[in-house]
Amino acid sequence: MAQAATARRKPSAWAWIKRKILPVYMVVALAYLFMPVAIVILFSFNDHQGRYNFTWQGFTLDHWQNAFGVPRLFDSLVTSLQIAFISSAIATLLGTLIALALVRYRFRGRSVTNLGLFLPMATPEVVMGSSLLALFIVMGVTRGFGTIVIAHIMFNISYVVVTVKARLAGFDRHLEEAAMDLYANEWTTFRKVTLPMILPGVMAAFLLGFALSFDDFIITNFNSGNTITFPLFIWGAARVGVPAQVNVFGAAIFFITVSIMLLNIRLQRRRS
Repeated sequence: MAQAATARRKPSAWAWIKRKILPVYMVVALAYLFMPVAIVILFSFNDHQGRYNFTWQGFTLDHWQNAFGVPRLFDSLVTSLQIAFISSAIATLLGTLIALALVRYRFRGRSVTNLGLFLPMATPEVVMGSSLLALFIVMGVTRGFGTIVIAHIMFNISYVVVTVKARLAGFDRHLEEAAMDLYANEWTTFRKVTLPMILPGVMAAFLLGFALSFDDFIITNFNSGNTITFPLFIWGAARVGVPAQVNVFGAAIFFITVSIMLLNIRLQRRRS
């Protein structure tokens, strides 16, 4: 009996791995993921000499104080933010309605629609970008701000549908039935019951689409025309030397994003 009790008390190999190895693995993985961000922030304070900001030469605040000193850099950032917001908003609206239709209703062609929505995510960006370019050329559409927005809406819709569908999968339809039993019509039920319940998924889809649109380079490069976005500006500047102000704007975007996330967590805790 004593030997059996000792055997039960002896930790298993998996328990030892979870206690010893997994924390170390988590720290290494997070360090690997955040190392590029740390380098961007660090080199925004680098007092570099010459065109290339690749080696640490000293600490300075001049780049932050002169963040708008590089021509067209801020304009490209504003253009990327505008495109990301417009394309994400339209894609979120359309993708949410598509997700509701696919989850709630059975109709002919539903399986084909589901398959078609996954194609933009599975298709290489270079193929999608070149295909859209050929389409715009055949239709005689001048490439620029509008064609970039259309292209970003196209690949953002798929991510929105997948995200909102995941939220709708666990939605309790009895809540809508209870609202209708209390004499709420379809629009009132959607506005006061359905939408607030799926709103976290909708917002997550919007933020995902915003990040994908802001960060996109390949599809944008094919369909940009004379419009210069933030990634296109960095790519063009890399041939002659990326200015340190690019690191400044990258670090500022990171700090703003983290601040919004922390504020959202605080508001959620206060509500709960």
